[in-house]
Amino acid sequence: MQQVDLMVIGSGPAGQRAAIQAVKLGKSVVIAEKQQILGGVCTNTGTIPSKTLREAIIHFTGLRHRAVYGRSFQIKRDISFADLNQRVSRVVAHENEVARSRLLRTGVEVVYGTASFDSANVVAVETLNGRRLIEAKKILISVGTVPYRADRVPFNNSTIIDTDTIFSPDFSLDQIPKSMLIIGAGVIGTEYACMFSAMGVDVRLLDRRTELFRFVDREICEALTFHMRDERVTLYLGKDFASITTDTNGRVITTLENGREIKTDLLMFASGRAGATEALNLEAAGLAANQRGLIDVNEHLQTAVPHIYAAGDIIGFPALASTSMEQGRLAACHAFDVPFFSDTELLPYGIFTIPEISMVGKTEHELSDEGIPYEVGIARYREVAKGQIMGDETGMLKLVFHQKTGRLLGVHILGDGASELLHIGQAVMAFSGSISYFVDTVFNYPTLAEAYKIAALNGLKRLGAQGHNDTDSSKSDSLPPKPLAGD
Repeated sequence: MQQVDLMVIGSGPAGQRAAIQAVKLGKSVVIAEKQQILGGVCTNTGTIPSKTLREAIIHFTGLRHRAVYGRSFQIKRDISFADLNQRVSRVVAHENEVARSRLLRTGVEVVYGTASFDSANVVAVETLNGRRLIEAKKILISVGTVPYRADRVPFNNSTIIDTDTIFSPDFSLDQIPKSMLIIGAGVIGTEYACMFSAMGVDVRLLDRRTELFRFVDREICEALTFHMRDERVTLYLGKDFASITTDTNGRVITTLENGREIKTDLLMFASGRAGATEALNLEAAGLAANQRGLIDVNEHLQTAVPHIYAAGDIIGFPALASTSMEQGRLAACHAFDVPFFSDTELLPYGIFTIPEISMVGKTEHELSDEGIPYEVGIARYREVAKGQIMGDETGMLKLVFHQKTGRLLGVHILGDGASELLHIGQAVMAFSGSISYFVDTVFNYPTLAEAYKIAALNGLKRLGAQGHNDTDSSKSDSLPPKPLAGD
């Protein structure tokens, strides 16, 4: 029986970062990966493929240039799945090679096979060469999730699919469907709705909830909803389906609870994901998963069995690759008594709809509930030269700041490059900076970063600041003072 300091089950973002962190602490580490490729859901069926697909669609459809050349502009007229998958396959293969090289250089041992608990300290891995037992002082579960499949949905993996099927080698379409229904208006479902709509598909989006993304700034959500409807996405919010059938022509018929029928060429079920815990034999380790297969953890990412940790999508929200990486590092550090701090209040969120959304910090709704006096400053991409150059007329940046101190409390962005632009505001928030930073700072011209200055000036104007201009902000006596760290 092999003995190691840390056993990691799953090679996604959380598992990789935990393994690398532990090796750098001088520990022996083994990763068990059930697939013959590394990266988990993130690299092979989730984040990387879907975001690559999005960029391929934006490129082939000429979406970014339509504001300049007209709505009929396209790079390629007849887009096929082969065109899109070619780009996806290349990026996925590259990311797999990067992960393999990184783990090899670091000294992490990878065992390919299905892992399950033999006891609380022993993990059995069924490999192609037989059963292998590994005893570990610490164990990290980072197996990720699989699409949730409701029993009342008759999946056939051709016209009725889940969100992973689209990247399955067994799935193929001769042509892009003319119509499509997506059930589930969460992050994944809404992202796919935007992608297929950009290709001219008649997209319908159905969800029992009455609004998109409750954790996102409401004004940003309203702007996205308007844009999606403007791009001919039909939203059925606050509604549920009663049955799903297929007619003699192969079309999918979705009947709503009120009897209304929706006929489409393709149906994608995107109503959440479930933890991939079925094969783990959690009972042998004294653990149990909830109804969705997720595992509960404490603030240190410890499960009910203290030496067993869990990180990544398997523990639920926010289930982002970026947060999973940080969770993996946190788990490894705590497991081996190494101080580690991560400011969970400053975790960034990126939603790759079209246009994309990114946010960090508090929303107006949260600040109102907490009784904190705040003000906002808004800049539109159309007000920024770079926005005009890019042809993005829908983008906006919102700064939320303390009305008394000027301290930046939240940044919310809708538009092209939002997930990149966000990190400027995130850095200022990390040092408890005020919005006067943006007024006093010179940004490259022309860049989207200028939107920070415009939004800050807009916010100060709302406060009634007098005598302020964008060349010498220090002369204004009415500016909110820059707060000290920790205010």
